[in-house]
Amino acid sequence: MLLVRNNVTITAPSIDQHIAALRPKLIAFARLQLRDSAAAEDTVQDTLIIALEKHDSFAGRSAFETWVFGILKNKILERIRYERRYLSWQDSDQNDEDSFENLFQENGRWQPASKPQSWGEPDEILENASFWKLLDTCLLVLPDNIARVFTMRELMGLTTQEICEALSLSDSNCWVMLHRARLKLRSCIEKGWLT
Repeated sequence: MLLVRNNVTITAPSIDQHIAALRPKLIAFARLQLRDSAAAEDTVQDTLIIALEKHDSFAGRSAFETWVFGILKNKILERIRYERRYLSWQDSDQNDEDSFENLFQENGRWQPASKPQSWGEPDEILENASFWKLLDTCLLVLPDNIARVFTMRELMGLTTQEICEALSLSDSNCWVMLHRARLKLRSCIEKGWLT
């Protein structure tokens, strides 16, 4: 079977090969979001079935990978909504270390232990593969509910309103969870990157 997209002919085996090459990225993304390997595998499998069945509807307005990731994002949201209906949302831990007030002294200056450290030049860090591996590791050790909110916002690009609707959160609770995620990620990265 042949497909023509943007004046490029693609044969069915190359579509299969392209999807096979894309699968590890999809699984990594789904595991990060769902925090359950079996759920991630199932969600990616559903995504790939849809991509293969509906490849004729791919109009080529974006990269094929972007189109497949769009399908995956929708499948992840469907799964989260389904789980939300049947599972209770775990309460976020209210650690004092996460309290915004505990980061600063009464005079408004940073507490010595909380003061951010320099990470170096941003452009150099973003090009460093070790930094990205550390960030992935730090994301994996976040508490599940906080990680889910953070990845929905920062990796999936959802608005806080969309996150609140999908997870039945209040707007203020969503912002608190995003704040906690950023604090925990900063702390983890500083421990792993700067030491």
